[in-house]
Amino acid sequence: MAQKTNIIPEPAETKASIILGHFTVNKKTQIILHGIGHENAFFYLSAYLKNYYDVVLLSWMDTPIVTNAIHLRYLKTAKPVTGAYTLTVNKDGVYIDGDDAEGVFHGVQSLIQLLPPVKGKPFDLPYLTIRDYPRFEYRGMMLDVGRHFMPVSFIKKYIDFLALHKMNYFHWHLTDDQGWRIEIKKYPQLTNVGAWRNGTIIGKYPGKGSDNTRAGGFYTQEEVYDIIEYAEKRYVTIIPEIEMPGHASAAIASYPWLSCFPDKNTKLPESMRADVSKNKNGKLVQETWGVHEDVFCAGKDSTFTFLEGVLDEVIKIFPSKFIHIGGDECPKSNWKICERCQERMKKEGLKDEHELQSYFISRMEGYLNKRGRSIIGWDEILEGGLAPNATVMSWRGEAGGIAAAKLHHPVIMTPTTYVYFDYADSRKEDSLNIGGFLPLEKVYNYEPLAKELSADETKYIRGAQANLWTEYINNPRKAEYFSFPRMSALSEVVWSPKAKKSWSNFERKLPTLFKRYDLWDAHFSKAYFDINASVIQNAAKNGIEWKLESKKVSPETTIGYIFPDNTSTYSNYSKPIPIKETGTGRAMVIDTSLTFTIDLKQNFKVNKATGHSTTLKFAPHENYRANGAFSLVNGIVSETGLSNSDWLGWAGQDMDATINLGKVTTVNTIQVHSIDEPGSWIYKPKEVTVWVSDDGMKFKKLASSSDFHPDTLNTGYYILDLNDQKARYIRIVAKNSGTIPAGNAGAGSPAWLFIDEIQVN
Repeated sequence: MAQKTNIIPEPAETKASIILGHFTVNKKTQIILHGIGHENAFFYLSAYLKNYYDVVLLSWMDTPIVTNAIHLRYLKTAKPVTGAYTLTVNKDGVYIDGDDAEGVFHGVQSLIQLLPPVKGKPFDLPYLTIRDYPRFEYRGMMLDVGRHFMPVSFIKKYIDFLALHKMNYFHWHLTDDQGWRIEIKKYPQLTNVGAWRNGTIIGKYPGKGSDNTRAGGFYTQEEVYDIIEYAEKRYVTIIPEIEMPGHASAAIASYPWLSCFPDKNTKLPESMRADVSKNKNGKLVQETWGVHEDVFCAGKDSTFTFLEGVLDEVIKIFPSKFIHIGGDECPKSNWKICERCQERMKKEGLKDEHELQSYFISRMEGYLNKRGRSIIGWDEILEGGLAPNATVMSWRGEAGGIAAAKLHHPVIMTPTTYVYFDYADSRKEDSLNIGGFLPLEKVYNYEPLAKELSADETKYIRGAQANLWTEYINNPRKAEYFSFPRMSALSEVVWSPKAKKSWSNFERKLPTLFKRYDLWDAHFSKAYFDINASVIQNAAKNGIEWKLESKKVSPETTIGYIFPDNTSTYSNYSKPIPIKETGTGRAMVIDTSLTFTIDLKQNFKVNKATGHSTTLKFAPHENYRANGAFSLVNGIVSETGLSNSDWLGWAGQDMDATINLGKVTTVNTIQVHSIDEPGSWIYKPKEVTVWVSDDGMKFKKLASSSDFHPDTLNTGYYILDLNDQKARYIRIVAKNSGTIPAGNAGAGSPAWLFIDEIQVN
């Protein structure tokens, strides 16, 4: 008989005992270690009980079998991935039998989650048997400390979070344009200079100026050794990342000769500079986000000598088989005009700069391979030819991972669309973030084994990882907020058998999980309970209605609403609410059992186009379709970036929409909303043009505009004057910016065009 527990990740098999009952953990309970190698599990369990419950248990080594005990033992299971265990609770006690020491440790994590999620004692554990094992060998989380430094105490706490979820790899992103975070004794300037920047942009890129606050920090080698030892005791392997050949600004600021052009000043727009940087020449640590063209020079042997010196110290410190060398987002503009880089290409018979990057990566790989290490790189290392023994981390979707697996290279899946935890998990975007929208359920439903791969090729998919980039995450509490509960969802993706995964069962466990977060002092997002507010077209197709839904916390959960926002009295929601005027609506989940408030505010801007039938000549990109053409006339003007679901996006293509007003109508102005965020490859339209028609067949051009009016950090609008023109059909074309110019993020790629609301007045 199956037994339901609140353990996350879900075990492979959980069976209730045929004998009903509970084993009580009390002050006389002993922890018995059968044989050597259980010390890590023992000390972890003892510390957990002391820290969270103020309970101290007796412990004995190799004691004869006794009752009222927690037994840590070995029992081989011959599972293909290390870490399997069996956990049994009966009248005599708890028996954790691990396939190896790691398995015993994972069994302890499951025992911990059988304990109450609040402080209290004694503990009653139901009689049951759990047989469990991991699905994937690589179960990871990446934390970026290059953009914002995180203290040692938080790094250890984050490793604890991984261990509690049976995750076994911590990818530590230690270097980037905005900071170098690890001490390298051979090159002290890396931390004397490269670990610090003079300021950070205020708000979202491109920002509203600089905060003029020196920011940074680094880890001494002694601190890193301590963190590695801490992780090893929790069976977490730390993979260090040293970025190359791009994202090198902090290193170049430390040692300018690493650049193709040492005498050129760092490119940093005046509007983004800290005051202390404004009159400063030479190389600087970057103070803003995005992709920067000053990269390691591939034409100088001294560049490779430098990086080899860095890696010599890195491999001495880190025992991990893998060293991550980045390889992503490396602009080639400097290489194209660098005499040394061009000489290198000629000497090595390289046809273009992509092959030069492949040469760079392969050369560094060869150096590490000779020292018994293997490289991991982002999927750009496929471009120009894949280094012979490289593992690929596929982040730009799954295509890179699929290509690498077909070449029989190991792959770790980490696509933006499923596991980029810096994306917002709430449509409300209640804190500054990079954009994008990644709800909990989407993370949970991710499947790392791509359907495009054959059964033989899937064996090269070693697992998956979530990435927490920290451009807009500047403190540990916010890092926790963006990690949870999505890390818990990912843990079931990478640990639990596919057949055992169930979203409804995971949902059932969430209330207990949230209490456990409180116990762990883990700051977490409550977006799961968000009110799902959607705007729908009315039956007559000439207006809109406001539809409200929410997860039920209990049978008594209800939703109250106000519209317009001119009273404090909430009405009970029962069906979609007609919205016929501009105004603000408010909604609230009403449930006395909640310890936090869930509410929502929605601004409506009703105009002559709102809710009317609209068609698109070109379909938007599959990742940015929102509610199709209706999103352009739903009365909602997005006041934030892409975490709002209303934006429609086109890559390298125009937006061409036609609105049917239902009858000939007098039109005075048209307002079209867009985004301008070049750092994210998003460009405002070159021009917006309007045509009108009475019959939908013959259109005449009335107005055009290339004047973009910013209204937030990255959004704005075009306004076109039609001078009281009469029309039934209105056609609006927003011209795509085209190819992204050299020197910018995504140079050479199609520009993205995003359009939200079209207002007709």
